[in-house]
Amino acid sequence: MSFETISLLLNWVQLRVLLAILFRLGHTFTLIANTQRELRRTIKRLGERAAELNGVGGVGNVPSPRSWWTVIHTDDAMGADHLAPRLP
Repeated sequence: MSFETISLLLNWVQLRVLLAILFRLGHTFTLIANTQRELRRTIKRLGERAAELNGVGGVGNVPSPRSWWTVIHTDDAMGADHLAPRLP
């Protein structure tokens, strides 16, 4: 085989490999786009579901996440008399 024939064959192989890589890359971007779309839909559904639970006729008062880990002592609360300056 001559140098030109080998060079032409290698160029065709390189072109096919490049096209295969681009084809796979296109599928990867499509997969990423579909995943983002599904995540957005799921987040939207979860938001709607939370609004239904907190709305009228729902489950009732759903505790906020902050109240799950915050201990509240009612006897330690400050009242208006604690804020007023004391006069002698």
